Amino acid sequence: MADTAMSNCDCPENGLVSDDQLRKRRKDSEPNKVTVIIGCQWGDEGKGKVVDMLAEEADLVCRCAGGNNAGHTVVAGGKEYIFHLLPSGFINENCVNVIGNGVVVHLPGLFDELKNNKIENWENRLIISDRAHLVFDFHQQVDGLQETAKGKNSIGTTKKGIGPTYSNKASRSGIRICDLLGDFEIFTSKVTSLVKMYQKLYPELDVDLNKELKKYKEYADTIRPMVRDTVHYLYEALNDPSKNILVEGANATMLDIDFGTYPYVTSSSCSIGGVCTGLGIPPSKVGNVYGVFKAYTTRVGEGHLPTEQVNETGDLLQERGCEFGATTKRKRRCGWLDIMVLKYSHMLNGYTALCMTKLDILDTLAEVKIGIGYKYKGQQLSSFPADQEIVKGLEVEYLALPGWQTSTESARKFSDLPPNAQAYVRKVEELLGVPLKWIGVGKSRESIIQMF
Repeated sequence: MADTAMSNCDCPENGLVSDDQLRKRRKDSEPNKVTVIIGCQWGDEGKGKVVDMLAEEADLVCRCAGGNNAGHTVVAGGKEYIFHLLPSGFINENCVNVIGNGVVVHLPGLFDELKNNKIENWENRLIISDRAHLVFDFHQQVDGLQETAKGKNSIGTTKKGIGPTYSNKASRSGIRICDLLGDFEIFTSKVTSLVKMYQKLYPELDVDLNKELKKYKEYADTIRPMVRDTVHYLYEALNDPSKNILVEGANATMLDIDFGTYPYVTSSSCSIGGVCTGLGIPPSKVGNVYGVFKAYTTRVGEGHLPTEQVNETGDLLQERGCEFGATTKRKRRCGWLDIMVLKYSHMLNGYTALCMTKLDILDTLAEVKIGIGYKYKGQQLSSFPADQEIVKGLEVEYLALPGWQTSTESARKFSDLPPNAQAYVRKVEELLGVPLKWIGVGKSRESIIQMF
């Protein structure tokens, strides 16, 4: 029987598939791949704008990590949208938006966001993973108490409860969407245990447990129709060649829990690895990876910023760039573009192409600088260091280029840019060795130059 079975299949006698058979199967199946948009720096690069642009042709836009500590601002049709938990694909009325298992979900914040952005027909365009973890209001209280306890060693969190929620997830005491939609008595027991644990650690923690549970029972009824097994949902979408799927990164590479400027980072994997773990997508299904960076560098919160300019230049970048956090409204620290950061980011994410945003913010400068190398105690460094004590002591090598002192906001082709602006862009491209596909020169979705 074994011999007969083998003779009826297309496999060779040793059970292995030949290269020719593999090629045929690949050609026949024509597997779909996702397009990924990732921040190259410390966040706030303008990823939402790129997603909005690409989402015009997308069937699905997916979030894979983070929570409502992220903030994407998109200007479309004369209206400004501010997204925290929601994928930026909501601007496309024909697009389905997926919140993946790697995202931590604060349901009150989610519903406030839908209301504030006046999103219509959202019930039919939002899918939430049943494996995503819940952020409760008491997580946000705990976040603030932990920051206060750290004193001068605080890391500058958004106090949105993200860190405590991911800590619960890692310690296997977290509560997921599927728990909320299951047996409510079991859900009640889990929430009660979690609150008691935190109250032992923080006696000042004030939680009205009955009020919280009543609220979540109402949330359960509201979100039930849009909760799915998103691993299976995306598996089916990936096997449909007609589906155009985007993955929208939250936060950015330099805030990644493993690869960022630890401990001054977020609590999730917001580089390329988070796409697979945060959505259940196999690595083989990742296609184009687009990195987004500003023409200069910013970051919010604590942690060293090697090219930071605590001077008139930094103030000018902050003012012209309206550098205030979409989530926290905190002032962003500003500095020159840092090539070492971008190269490190490319090592991790393997960018297919890049988008430079906010080139127009540099329009008034007589001279623009690019950080092109690091030295530490006289020694040249080959990459971005892990040790933050070393980062604090870095000496940055700069390349100075002449500014253009002409507005670039009306440019829609590369040839429309002033020659010195063109030279700046080409120098960045040369230093990185990665092609620039888009250049942003303003807030609106029309204010972009497509290079190829």
